[in-house]
Amino acid sequence: MSVVLLNLVTGSPLMAIWLGARVQGAGPPTMAAFFTFLGSFAAFSFLLVRLFAGLSRAYNELTGRRPTVREHLPWLRSLRGERPAEMGSKAGLSPLDLILVFMVLAAILAFEIWFFFYSGSPIDERTGRV
Repeated sequence: MSVVLLNLVTGSPLMAIWLGARVQGAGPPTMAAFFTFLGSFAAFSFLLVRLFAGLSRAYNELTGRRPTVREHLPWLRSLRGERPAEMGSKAGLSPLDLILVFMVLAAILAFEIWFFFYSGSPIDERTGRV
């Protein structure tokens, strides 16, 4: 699931850019390249999301985790009183939740490293590299 999610946020856009560049060739930008990028990006993202959902379902079936009719995500639950009857027998984060949280934290960390150490400064035009 991690590999599929990583490809969803990196591989899908890069493949769509590559396909758009192959259609573009040399010269000024054309609408054909733009629409090739948009269409391929949407198609790749849709397929990877479907694959991710299928892997999540397969994992839940293998581990015996049953989906509930009404599942409250941990960050949407009330903190007033955790009622045992509403929490069910297995309250906790699923692997899907953990992978998504890890990927968001990794993206934020990568952005901060880029911003503070590698991005250029528009004020004094330094490279920003230490």
